[in-house]
Amino acid sequence: MPIIVVANPKGGVGKSTLSTNIAGYYASRGHAVMLGDVDRQLSSKLWLGLRPSAARPITSWEIDADAIAKPPKGTTHVVLDTPAGLHGKRLNEVVKMADRIVVPLQPSVFDIFATRAFLDELIQSKHASKTQIALVGMRVDGRTIAADHLHEFVDKVGAPVVGYLRDTQNYIHLAARGLTLFDVAPGRVAKDLEQWQDLCRWLDS
Repeated sequence: MPIIVVANPKGGVGKSTLSTNIAGYYASRGHAVMLGDVDRQLSSKLWLGLRPSAARPITSWEIDADAIAKPPKGTTHVVLDTPAGLHGKRLNEVVKMADRIVVPLQPSVFDIFATRAFLDELIQSKHASKTQIALVGMRVDGRTIAADHLHEFVDKVGAPVVGYLRDTQNYIHLAARGLTLFDVAPGRVAKDLEQWQDLCRWLDS
């Protein structure tokens, strides 16, 4: 049972957007998906409350504030959304569980600095050797200088980059209805689905 953790200590980088859409991808493949919140804001749980009954099922997993339990039986795939400021003991607990960690970051100098320090801490975790780590650029406009800086950073970081996702209202509009890119007609979100191809391949590898 793969456990995918979406993590970055910087707030507002798109962790919940990425978490919900990864869960939506797995659900679209027919898997029994559980979306859990390590995030005290319970963003993913709130999103699941908006999800239509007709959509492919994704179940909620409430995680105690002081301990991370094993997911219920019958679950085939787990996605965990994590809070800003994830460090220390809590980070080690999450890394210990994770098969894969996806680190979203935006093309700003503040995000890049925060992510650099986080990756260093992540790699030094005693459980990191068994965990695959990858980066995803969020809200990236390839025509900007900020995007160039992001590309320069990821070239040096040593972890693979498995996607650059554009800044689009599609994610916002779908999230407001409890949906993902993988819940609607592909023609409506074709450009975005194309940007997800490498990430999906990495998740399935």
